[in-house]
Amino acid sequence: MDRAIAPMGPPAPFKSQPVVLFDHANVDRFPASHGIPRAVSAARETARRDLSVAFGKELTNHAVTRLRRSLHFVPGGNARMLAKALGSNADSLILDLEDAVTPERKDEARGVVASWLAEADFGAKEKTVRMNPLDTPWGFADLEATMATPPDAYVVPKPETGEGLNAIDVELSRLERLHGHPHRGIGLILIAAETPLGALNVPTLPACPRVQAMSWGAEDLSATLGVPTNRDESGNYLPVYQHCRVVTLLSAAAAGVQPIDAVYVDFRDVDGLRAECEQGARLGFTGKISIHPNQIDVINAAFTPSAEDVAGALALIEAFDQARAEGRMAFTFNGQMVDAPHLSRARALVERARQIEAR
Repeated sequence: MDRAIAPMGPPAPFKSQPVVLFDHANVDRFPASHGIPRAVSAARETARRDLSVAFGKELTNHAVTRLRRSLHFVPGGNARMLAKALGSNADSLILDLEDAVTPERKDEARGVVASWLAEADFGAKEKTVRMNPLDTPWGFADLEATMATPPDAYVVPKPETGEGLNAIDVELSRLERLHGHPHRGIGLILIAAETPLGALNVPTLPACPRVQAMSWGAEDLSATLGVPTNRDESGNYLPVYQHCRVVTLLSAAAAGVQPIDAVYVDFRDVDGLRAECEQGARLGFTGKISIHPNQIDVINAAFTPSAEDVAGALALIEAFDQARAEGRMAFTFNGQMVDAPHLSRARALVERARQIEAR
């Protein structure tokens, strides 16, 4: 029987919890309010469908909701930077009301970003707003000021608990009703692991039904820990940050939301950026956040399947069709044994290539 482990009861980051096994027989014991990561099971597709009923939305390994290879920061209120970003190849733009705006200019920047949402032509780009954290005086005000013509999603910095995300969900639902927008039509993109508590709670965060993607933040975490760097002498992440990167990846994939890799701060180091993007793509990340326009095309290229990979995936799918007609789902292809997981991976790659081509 396919089973997976899950904690009983609401998440308690500093308290051990009894562990039980869940499967088809007892999945109903785990309501979404318990904050269990959706699809943490290693169960097969039928179990995933059962779990999706329990958690209220379809679960998929790849969370193909929209194309998010490059998510580019635009300082809120900086019209020159917005114009440059609108002419870029970024898939998503993050209109930043947090770190890019001083406390004295928060109100002004909010108004400018609201006007951008109403008047700027974003074309096919996803338009998102990075709000301020809820433990600041500005977080809910950011939502209030930008919901008349809303973004596609809000980027949530420093999320620490499911309760905080539920509070955002409730407020967005109120504002959606007020402005006549569809219920839960606006998503959330998390930048997780930016604080120690947030890092401990990463697996529980995607339980909020609005969450569509999850990234992580090495820079804020290292600042919170009071250390001067998050990388070693060779430029590789130190173990704490490697852990946060992997936990973010696995938690997002388990919950059926897109895993997005963190920023690469040395925007002049194109080779280093390319290497980190290519490694991230091999790990399973679907995109990366950019902080400089020169990073966008490098990121897009790394997270775009090559023509050779697409051709190989199409050939594998065709071979599976033939094998299935012969009653086989495991066979030799190009000198290797292949079975259902290889087919799933090939289909996901082809679907991603089609998304990119259609953009």
